Amino acid sequence: MDGDASGSTGPWRFAQCFGDKGDVEDITEADIISTVEFDHTGDYLATGDKGGRVVLFERNESKKGCEYKFYTEFQSHEPEFDYLKSLEIEEKINRIKWCKRQNAAHFLLSTNDKTIKLWKVFEKSLKVVAENNHHDEKHNPLPPPTARSSLRLPRMQNQDNIIAAVPRKVYANAHAYHINSISINSDGETYISADDLRINLWNLDISDQSFNIVDIKPVNMEELTEVITAAEFHPIYCNVFMYSSSKGTIKLADMRDSALCDRYAKQYEEEEDPSSRSFFSEIISSISDVKFSRDGRYILSRDYLSLKIWDVNMDSRPVKTINIHEQLRGKLCDLYENDCIFDKFECAFSGDGSHVLTGSYHNYFRIYDVDGPGEVLLQADKSAFKQKKIGGAKNAGARANGAKGGMNLDAIDFNKKILHGSWHPRENTIAIAATNNLFLYSAA
Repeated sequence: MDGDASGSTGPWRFAQCFGDKGDVEDITEADIISTVEFDHTGDYLATGDKGGRVVLFERNESKKGCEYKFYTEFQSHEPEFDYLKSLEIEEKINRIKWCKRQNAAHFLLSTNDKTIKLWKVFEKSLKVVAENNHHDEKHNPLPPPTARSSLRLPRMQNQDNIIAAVPRKVYANAHAYHINSISINSDGETYISADDLRINLWNLDISDQSFNIVDIKPVNMEELTEVITAAEFHPIYCNVFMYSSSKGTIKLADMRDSALCDRYAKQYEEEEDPSSRSFFSEIISSISDVKFSRDGRYILSRDYLSLKIWDVNMDSRPVKTINIHEQLRGKLCDLYENDCIFDKFECAFSGDGSHVLTGSYHNYFRIYDVDGPGEVLLQADKSAFKQKKIGGAKNAGARANGAKGGMNLDAIDFNKKILHGSWHPRENTIAIAATNNLFLYSAA
């Protein structure tokens, strides 16, 4: 890979960064970004953090290229306490999903471990009393009117426009386990939410009732062998959805078959070579994220060491396997000790389905060609600012390319990890969460 990080998408360039650019040691746990999501147009971008806040960004139309500016921020979730189970419920935002825009207002779903909320975000004009019947323009008291003609009515005038966020629905008490996914249906009326053992189907307009469509909870919990790790609706067919498991399988289900979709239509699974089995095999085969391509033809899945691209029509093996962390295979013992082996890396298709994106350690993230060998290794790092200031923005994120995809294992900082990212639906612009910073990169 050459120095300007050019793949078939053109050279990738550092574009923007939001957030405190200080050292990791200075930030609080609440500031760490826990989800990133573009809306359907790409004109708006949302982040959620461990402090329960949602921050929205709006495309800056006055600038050339794809640039964003702060739009609004609101507190979505607060810490709670489940007195029946004596459990603290964190305010951390696990997922944000935008509803397709119908009018001037924005609607989006956000969830923590237990409660999903539907937020309405809209512009609101503040009005103040500009003229009243008690004082004149110089604020001197007025005498009581003696005739009807001298009667003055109070007048209002617009003072300012603000962005307001109000919760329209709260979908609570439907999950016994931690919610890991929400996905809005292509019909725009329903959505699914998934926890470790169940998937529920909701109507956006009804907050006090949901339908359980997948239940893998065994009668005896000691017989539990797998959990659900992610779920997503098909982008076109409103009756089809998929869910992944900790056993490395992806199941495609059709809601027309039966009310409870325990009988899946297809299962995508690659058999492991028995000779390479180890103590860690089950942990590293667990799928942390699954995504449909926009046309619904392909499925992208991420496990600890690799990315896999599946053709929906072929469940026997993936059409492409991309090794992300093969060089870490020899360090699995250490990664188990420090819990990094349980990190849940997300993945994303580009809008046209020609590229895929996923994160790694040391704030590296990778972009791959779906149909070819092209690969770009970038680093979301604050030194990108210095590079941009001295005119080296082209190379700001590309310093890692000299490694030819390999990383110096001794120099890797496992505390710096790119778990969350989102790809603009129409352009080659990506948003990357790096601890408490939001990085934006664009390609020609």
